[in-house]
Amino acid sequence: MSDAVLTARNVSIEYEVDPPVKAVRDVSLTLHRGEILGLAGESGCGKTTLAYGMNRLLKAPALMTDGEIVFHDRDGHDIDVVGLDGDGLRAFRWDKISMVFQGAMNSLNPVISVRAQIFDIFDTHRPGMSKKAKQERAEELLTLVGVDPGRLTSFPHELSGGMRQRMMIAMALALDPQVMIMDEPTTALDVVVQRGIIREIMRLREKLGFAVIFITHDLPMLIEISDRIAVMLQGRIVEQGTAEEIYRNPQHEYTQRLLSSFPSLTGERGDFVRSGGVNREVIR
Repeated sequence: MSDAVLTARNVSIEYEVDPPVKAVRDVSLTLHRGEILGLAGESGCGKTTLAYGMNRLLKAPALMTDGEIVFHDRDGHDIDVVGLDGDGLRAFRWDKISMVFQGAMNSLNPVISVRAQIFDIFDTHRPGMSKKAKQERAEELLTLVGVDPGRLTSFPHELSGGMRQRMMIAMALALDPQVMIMDEPTTALDVVVQRGIIREIMRLREKLGFAVIFITHDLPMLIEISDRIAVMLQGRIVEQGTAEEIYRNPQHEYTQRLLSSFPSLTGERGDFVRSGGVNREVIR
C-alpha cells in the first residue's frame, strides 16, 4: 500500500449538551494516497461527525475532546490539522481536503449560476487568478465530471439531480485536493444515476490520484468500490480490513449482521442471507 496522506489517532468527539453525547470514541484511521477507504455504519453511529472532525468543520455544540489528526502533504510536510486556525485553516480546507456533503444536491445556492458559485471558490482561495483562467478551469471541471461546459450559465433548478451532484463533485475538485471526503454522495438519487456517479468518482480517482473517504450505510456497495473498509458502531471502529477480508471473513458480529441485511437475488423469498456474488468489477 502507498504512503499515508491522512492519519487520525484516538479521536474522540462529544456533543456538549445535557447530558453530553459521545459521538466518536477513540477512533484511529489511516488513509493512504490514491485509495478509497469506505466508512460504513448505521445512521447515528458517528460517521459524519468523524468526517467533519477530520476536516475541521465541527460546530458547537460538537467538540473534539481528544486525539490528533495529521495531514501528510505531498511535499513531505506534516500538518497538524487540529492546531490550524485562521488563515492556516482557510488555506487547508478545500485545497488539501475537500468534502461532498450529505444532501449535496441541495447545497448549491438556488439563485446564483453554477459559474458564479465555482468562481467564488477561486475568488476565495486563488484571489490572483484571472477571469480567463477561472473560466477555463470551470469549463475543465465540468468536462471532467461529464457535464457540458455550457451548463455553467445554468441555475441549480435547471439541472437534474445527477447533474447537480456532478456539479458538487466538480466544485470539490476545483483546487486539486489530495483527499476528498464523500458523505453519502448518492443519497436521494435513483439507482441508475447512483451507478453513474460512482463510476465517475472512480474514474476521476484513477485519473487525478486523490484519495477518498466514502461514507455510507451501504456495505455491499463499499465492498464493490473500496480498497479498505472501516465499520463503525456507536462511535467506535469495530472492524477494519480490505474489502475482500470484510466480505469473505467478517470478524465482528455487527459486520456480519450488516452483510446479512441485504437479500440474495437468487435465494428463496424471505431469506436474508449474504449474497454469494458481490462483483467488484460491476462498477469498475
